[in-house]
Parts: sequence; structure tokens; C-alpha cells
Amino acid sequence: MADESRIPIPAEIDNESIRAFVEEWAEVTDPERIELVSAADDARLIGEALAAGELLPAGVGRYYARSNPKDTARSEERTVVATSNPAYRGRYNNWQPVSEVKPLIVERMRGASRGKTMYVVPYLMAPPGTPLAAYAAGVELTDDRTVVLQMIRMTRVGLEHFDGLTDPNFFVRGVQVTGDPDTLMHGTPEDARLFATIADERTILHYGSAYGGNALLGKIAHGLRQASYDGYLSGKFLAEQFLLLGIRDLETGATTHVCGGFPSASGKTNLAMTLPPDALGDRYRVDFYGDDIAWMWIDDEGRLRAINPENGAFGVAKDTNERTNPTAMAAIAEGSGTIFTNTAYNRLTGDVWWEGLTPQPPAELEGWLDWTGAPIADRRSDQQDAPWAHPNSRFTIPLERIPNLAADAADPAGVVIDAIIFGGRTRDREPLIRAIDDLAVGVYDGLTLGAEATFAAEGVDGQLRYDPMSMRPFFSYSEGRYAKHWLSLLSQARELPVFAHVNWFQRDPEDGHYLWPGYRENLRALNWLFRYRAGDAHGQPTPVGVLPTAEELDLTGLDVPAEDLDRLLRIDTKRWAEEMQHRHGHLSNLRDLPQAIWDAHHRVAETLQPLASDPASDIAQ
Repeated sequence: MADESRIPIPAEIDNESIRAFVEEWAEVTDPERIELVSAADDARLIGEALAAGELLPAGVGRYYARSNPKDTARSEERTVVATSNPAYRGRYNNWQPVSEVKPLIVERMRGASRGKTMYVVPYLMAPPGTPLAAYAAGVELTDDRTVVLQMIRMTRVGLEHFDGLTDPNFFVRGVQVTGDPDTLMHGTPEDARLFATIADERTILHYGSAYGGNALLGKIAHGLRQASYDGYLSGKFLAEQFLLLGIRDLETGATTHVCGGFPSASGKTNLAMTLPPDALGDRYRVDFYGDDIAWMWIDDEGRLRAINPENGAFGVAKDTNERTNPTAMAAIAEGSGTIFTNTAYNRLTGDVWWEGLTPQPPAELEGWLDWTGAPIADRRSDQQDAPWAHPNSRFTIPLERIPNLAADAADPAGVVIDAIIFGGRTRDREPLIRAIDDLAVGVYDGLTLGAEATFAAEGVDGQLRYDPMSMRPFFSYSEGRYAKHWLSLLSQARELPVFAHVNWFQRDPEDGHYLWPGYRENLRALNWLFRYRAGDAHGQPTPVGVLPTAEELDLTGLDVPAEDLDRLLRIDTKRWAEEMQHRHGHLSNLRDLPQAIWDAHHRVAETLQPLASDPASDIAQ
């Protein structure tokens, strides 16, 4: 046990399980001091970080942080899930046995916080009082003050959140130790970084990073990997990398809620924060609930409900601007408490900039530093095109700063889910939207979700990089067990949500222009989906789902050329037949896949096959 006379445990920690956890890891990491924090400490910690140079002022009430240049993103290849049972090994979860992983990472953490403060961060990954509160409590130990400040923005931080729990000793134990990035051998065979979710011990041990998903343990490691495992083991809930939004019809008073998964760069955050198109702004309001994680369960009346367990947003800055995401721009305004990380920064004015914020970077270069801290004005001629901001630069804000945050976003009862959507970036094969009424086909569609790869990136032009349910980096057990859990849980629903697949990224094959304007106009496709679910629209059946007809899609105030609309609402059956072959290969690599998923695949493939052999068989609206 640690010598408390040398490293005293704060007396306010009166939960014996938390005290024991802190003592155990203080002995391992050997910090100079231990500090318990809560959300009420934010202003003090901000002041300390500014004084230490860890943060810089970025306008009134906004702050700028710069990470080590080697520590700028999640590292999937260094991230593992560990359990004692090898049955949880999956295709994508980088499974390793606990007996190998835990001793290795403990040894790397030994003495690694010497001379630093160990911050004790108790948090809740859910609105207090939710039916899933038992799985939401966690304590992160970190040796980085900026991590604490980001956790305060992303979660509900404070020991008081443990008071209402049925069992305050049942919590996720997380330890984040930064280490010295300059000696960790990033990207080499000797890379010492290691990020482990030890799922069957509900313990998260991350060594070698103070950045983003590697360090904010409540977000991905707890909110997705551990929670997904807990949901499966308990049989009670799903934890998914899903957005969650509400659409209110101001004329009828009806409100519908949609959640769904999108692979990277497929428009998830922009959709989560969307506003109605100008032409429909008097009729609809869009309510924001969350842009990254949803926990879902079946309530006592047989309805699927969801909450966003997070209390903030950790957004990618690149390409965020007044056109693509006006909601985010309003949320990060001065006075918001936003922390920007790895954008460009002006040391004279405190301004920040990133690619896509404006069409061109600032013309006056004086004071501007790139994301590494190098002066832009000093760049050599061969460096002129290098980005000012890191492509994974971020902004962190509390949810309360988002202007269209739903009034009931913190309701512990969550909201009833009317639709589950999936959306990947594809230039062809996927229409604007297709509705799916069958549970097994809906889950199958999520398991075969993907985004199109470029030839240069993947070597196969046009083939999808599959990202099942947009959970590829976050699975904590095998994909087959995961599919069974989805089918089992949703089969308990008295009324199923409608499934759908959306695609905002179809391109003209001749000149490459986007067929659909996207962004705020995407609400029109969702409105059709809810009309279809209510029986007010019937669409055009196809082998892969029901598509809107041109007459059913509300295009008020929007001019889409007839030939573009025709392509948007058409199925290329030959292309789809090719896709089914790729899907078969993808599914064959997933362990323990239930027969119901294979049956769904075969039903779709068999319906497509005779149509694909007919060159005139494309299915149009």
C-alpha cells in the first residue's frame, strides 16, 4: 500500500473502493501529489493551465492547446480489448488475453507519473437517474491537467454523482499515464504505447498519450468499448457510435427521433447538428441530442429508448464553417469555454484557424503559428502548401453551449427511437435513402455498412471499407455475438423503429458533381422516412429497400435537376450484384455470425440476381 504520509489521499474521497483504487495506482505510478477534482474546479484549473503555458487564450472565454506533435490522434493499432475468455476475440477488436496485457502495461506505467500530480476524476457517463446509471459511473486517474479540463467538458465530473447510485462501488476504473512522447518510439516495432480495455475487469489502462480518445477514458474506452461489453453481458442495452437527433413538426406538434451510425468522413456530426433548410424553417425544428454515442434499451412498455451518455462534443475542426455546420460555429463562439487543440494559432491576437474555416487562410501572416508551433511566415517555398492545422485538430465544448440542444437532452428516461439509420460515403450504388422494414435485414445492413475507398488508399477503386455499425474500432467482443445481441434486444420491442440507409455523396459519373446538395437539405430525406413509417408515403420497393418516389420527396424551395433526382432514386442492380459478392467475403470474416444474418444476405442477393443479369433492369422511381 502507498505511504499516505508521502502521498496523502484527499480526505474528501470517502468511498472506500475509490480510495483503494487510488492507493493501488499511486503505488504503481508514483505521483508527487494526488488531487480530487470536480466540475466546480474548472475555472481554477483553467487559470493554472494558462499560468503553466499548457493553455493559451483564444479570445474571451476560449482556450488553445497544442499536443506533442507525435501525439495527435487515436491509435487503433495500439488499442486492444483484453478478457480472460478467448471466445470474445473478434475480427476487429484486437483481442488479447488479460494475462499478457495487464502485466505489460502495469510495468510501463511503473513510476511514470513521478514528479506529476495524479488527478482523480470521478464522472458519470449518463444523465443522473437513468436506468443505465449503474453502468455509467467511472473514475479516471490522469497525470495531465488538460485531460481533466476536457473530461469536465465531456462528462459529468464530481464525486457527488456517485451518491445516487445503487452500488457506488461498481464503477469503471481508468488509469491514463502520459509517459514521455519523445521516447515512446511511435510507429516503430518498439512502440511502447498501449491502450487496453480489460473488459471483464471493467478496467481501462492507457499508457503513452494525452490526446483525445486515447486519454479521455470516459468517451470511447468506457462509453463505447466497456459499455458495449456491459450491455452484452447484462443483456440490457446497446452502446453504439451513433448520433441522436429529434425532428419536431411545428405544424402538427409531432416529434420523431433518429439515431444512427456513419463511418468517418460520412457526415455524422454535420447531420447531428443540422438545422432545417431555409425553405422549411417555419415548419420544422431539429433538436440536437448527441453527435457520437448513444446507449439504447427497451423500456417497460416495449419501446426502444436512447440517451447520449456524453455531456459534451469533441468535434473535428477541419471543414467546419458557417455553411457546413452553423450550429457548431455558434457553439464555439467567444465565452463558450471551448478548448481548441492543434489548430493554427495567432500568438498576437489569440485567433485560431483551420483548413475549411474560410476559403483561404489569413493573408496577414504575422503572429500565425501552425499546429506544431512553427511560424507560418518562416516557411520555406517547399512548405507553402503544408496544412496550418492538423487534419485531426479538435474543439471541445459542453453540450449546454449547443444552441439547438433539445430541452429534454438530459432526461434520464431518454427518448423513444423511431428510426435507425446508417450512412456511408459512396459515389454510386447507394441511393439517397432506402427504408428497411425487416429487423434482420436492418441489422445485416448495419453490419455491411462501409464507406468507399479511393484507389490510392486501398488499392481497389470503388470497393467499400466495411465499418460494421460504424463500430469497427470500438468492438469489445466478437461481431457475431454482437449481431445476436442486436437481434435479441430489438426483438423485445413492441414496435420496431424503421431502419434506413442514407447517402448524401452520390456523384455524376461524367463530371463528378454531387447529385444532392447535402447539409441542411438532408432533413428532406429523413422527413420522407418518417412519413413512410407513418403510412403517409409508400415509395418504390426494390430488392434492397423502399425508395421514395420523386413526388413523395418534399423539394419545396430546392432545385434538383430531373436527371440528378432520377439517379438519386435509382438502384443500379448490376453494381449491387457486385457489392453482394464483396459483402459475402466481408461477412465470412466475422466470427459466430448468426444464421439470421446469412439468411438476410441470401434473400437480398437472390432477389437481385435475376435483375442484375438484365441490362435494362435498373430500378428507378
